[in-house]
Amino acid sequence: MSMTASDYFGLQDQSAVVTGAGSGIGRACALALSGAGAKVLMLDLNEEGLQATHKQIAEQGGRSLLQRCDTSDPEQVALAAATCERELGPCAVLVNAAGILRPGALDELPLAEWNKLLSVNLSAYFICAQTFGRQMRQAKHGALVHIASIAADHATPFSGAYSVAKAGVVMLSRQLAIEWAPHGIRSNVVSPGLTETGMTAPFHTDADVVRRRGAAIPLGRIGQPLDIAQAVMFLSSDMAQYITGQEITVDGGFVRSIMATIPRPGYERR
Repeated sequence: MSMTASDYFGLQDQSAVVTGAGSGIGRACALALSGAGAKVLMLDLNEEGLQATHKQIAEQGGRSLLQRCDTSDPEQVALAAATCERELGPCAVLVNAAGILRPGALDELPLAEWNKLLSVNLSAYFICAQTFGRQMRQAKHGALVHIASIAADHATPFSGAYSVAKAGVVMLSRQLAIEWAPHGIRSNVVSPGLTETGMTAPFHTDADVVRRRGAAIPLGRIGQPLDIAQAVMFLSSDMAQYITGQEITVDGGFVRSIMATIPRPGYERR
C-alpha cells in the first residue's frame, strides 16, 4: 500500500492556521499543509491573494477557509480563532508568516514606520500565538512555526527595523517553547535566506543582480517559497515531535559561506 504525505506527517484532518497566506511563503505553507491533509484557515489583508490560494488548494483536493484579517489587531485575530474552532476544529498548527518590509536607515526611519513594522512582524506573531495557543493548551497538543530571517542574526544595511523584529521573533519562539512545553506545545523558527517572493521582488528585477545573488549562494540559486514551506511542514508535523525551541536556517548554505569569500593565495582549487 502506498504512503501519502498525510501518513508521514500526521496532519490528516488537523486544523492549521497560516498568516500571510495570500502570497509568497505563507501561500506555499498553506498549500503544503493542505497537501498533507490539514484543514487550513488562511489569514491575510490581501483578500484577492487569499482567493487565489484558496483556489489552488481546492484544485489539489484540499479544504481551506479564508478570512481577511489584520493579525496585529487582537479583536480580528480573536474572530479568526472563533472561526477556526467552529468551522475546522481547534487549531493544531499555527504558521506565523505574515510580514512587511520598510527599508530605511535607522537615523532617518520615522517612528511610525518602525512601529508599523514591529507591529506586523513581531507583535502580530505574539498575538496570534497567544490567541490560537489557548486552543492548543486546552487540547494539550500543538505546533507553532514562525518565519524569521537570516537578518535576525546578521545586521543588514537599511533594514534595521526588519532585522530587529526578526530577532525578536526568534526569542519569542524560544520563550514560547519553554513556557508551553508542559502543555504539549512545540515552538520553532524557520529563517529563510535570499528568497524570491512578492515582498523581495524589487531585489530581483535586474537579471545581473539575480545572477550575482545566486552566485553568492553555495547551492547556486535563490530560494523559492516551497523551499521554506518544506521546512515548515517538517516542524509542524509529528516527524518533529521532539523538536522545540529550535531555528532551521533555509538559505542554500549562504550564512555558512563567509570564509569562502576571503582570498586565500595558494589554496585555490586547481
